[in-house]
Amino acid sequence: MSKRRQKKTQPTNNNVRLLWAVGIIAIILVAAAILLLNQDEETEEATTDTALPAEVSVADAAKMRESGAFVLDVREQDEWDTVHIPGAHLIPLGQLPDRLNELPQDQEIVVVCRSGNRSATGRDILKDAGFSQVTSMAGGMNEWQAASLPVE
Repeated sequence: MSKRRQKKTQPTNNNVRLLWAVGIIAIILVAAAILLLNQDEETEEATTDTALPAEVSVADAAKMRESGAFVLDVREQDEWDTVHIPGAHLIPLGQLPDRLNELPQDQEIVVVCRSGNRSATGRDILKDAGFSQVTSMAGGMNEWQAASLPVE
């Protein structure tokens, strides 16, 4: 009987080796697929995000404004009433998803808020909606005023 048991355990060892080999191959294939998918996403991001950087300085935003960029202020009405950039357009952040049709698709857009946080969120909303020529202004109106740039 001991000979029979030895014969039974040997095929089991071969099965274990086969399972290990299949498992390793599966892991390699999954890793390769993940790498390929990530490479495709990076290539897609590189082609869609090269239009403008995610964030620009106040000085760069001022230059863009002077060159005809659309300045979108995403603060609230009371903040806007206190001070805003001349020629800017107000759409509070909470209303932005419902008012995308008011924004130009063929023009650079600089999103502005008080300190830079809401403008980054606004920028992301626009990018997710298909706007490719969009950026946010670092530092917001706080930095704009500190740089003595024009306000109304």
